Amino acid sequence: MEERKSKSTAAKSTKRGRRKSASRGVGDTIEKVTTATGIKAAVDWFAEATGVDCGCDARKEKLNKLFPYKKPECLTKEEYDFIASTERMRIVGTAEQRQINTIYNRVFHANVQPTNCGSCLAGRIDELLSVKSAYDEQG
Repeated sequence: MEERKSKSTAAKSTKRGRRKSASRGVGDTIEKVTTATGIKAAVDWFAEATGVDCGCDARKEKLNKLFPYKKPECLTKEEYDFIASTERMRIVGTAEQRQINTIYNRVFHANVQPTNCGSCLAGRIDELLSVKSAYDEQG
């Protein structure tokens, strides 16, 4: 006797029973679009018929590395408190910038370095404040 899928399982599955994975970057998104439009099937057929690798997988990985989607990590209590204190800062010193960069790099899986560019630093602070505001909205 065949088991029935629950509504929650059915909602998370595709027609073939596999879960859709979240895109890690632009490469994954392009692959989803080409699959949905049938382009990927045509390219796969041609590659199989000719024996020539299309390079799609390598291109997808390269695009994912060049253009990843930012999926921030959770803030620790200490990081949250520090970011909250930056909202009131008018001048950011070297020590504060170092701490901002350390938090930014961990949360966004980045490798930013100290900068003399005020707008670059302000952008990092704004991104961290947007993560902090997500905590504030949750209560």
